[in-house]
Amino acid sequence: MTIHSRAAEDDWDQHWRNYSETAERNPAQRYRRQIVLDLLRRSGCSGAARILDIGSGQGDLAFDLQQEFPRAELAGVELSAAGVAESTRKLPGAHFLQRDLLDPAGEVGALGSWAQYAVCAEVLEHLDDPALFLKHAARYLAPGCALVVTVPGGPQSEFDRHIGHRQHFTPQMLRALLEKSGFTVEIATTAGFPFFNLYRMAVILRGKHLITDVRSGSTAASSGLARVVMSVFRPLFAMNIVGSSLGWQTIATARWTGGAK
Repeated sequence: MTIHSRAAEDDWDQHWRNYSETAERNPAQRYRRQIVLDLLRRSGCSGAARILDIGSGQGDLAFDLQQEFPRAELAGVELSAAGVAESTRKLPGAHFLQRDLLDPAGEVGALGSWAQYAVCAEVLEHLDDPALFLKHAARYLAPGCALVVTVPGGPQSEFDRHIGHRQHFTPQMLRALLEKSGFTVEIATTAGFPFFNLYRMAVILRGKHLITDVRSGSTAASSGLARVVMSVFRPLFAMNIVGSSLGWQTIATARWTGGAK
């Protein structure tokens, strides 16, 4: 099966219509966004930086980036037209592009070699060829650009498979992918032990029922088990450990050293 026919199975416009509300309040999503902010600061991001969100979804991460770095220039690249529209509504001062980064003929435009810092959060696990995706994404990065990546580790749930996860990553797998794609890896490790792992275990045990729990408009999503679990775990995530080999969230920072594309 080709990359494009497989990618066509993932309807990201419908995804954001179904799950946008749940994604906004999901404590796991909030936890990942906090990790991203911390790693950007460690990489030297501050002030009037140019930051690119690769796979910007519905703009939740970009919104947090604006709050953390109010003088930064922000841009996003996203496959979903619905995601771009929602992101633009949330952050009218940022620049969001609808692009298929698996398409070698895709235009780059004014953002070519633009980003000094970039984030690719919870994207690569959805792809049959993440190396090709990173190759095309690199055309937006200035030489030496710092890239922060988050991808899921640990076992997959029924919900993960439902939303199109192809694979989960160990730090070793993520390091190898980034190095293959022209990046020099500075950090490749895990986060999330123990409470993120426990949250993920609850998701796994819920199985296929979670798919209906979190659909937009579902009563279960607003007042049922999903909401209870989210509320219980949210304050616990502050006590998760970054750097333990036991975490089920895989993270990395790297520098683009392959040259401008």
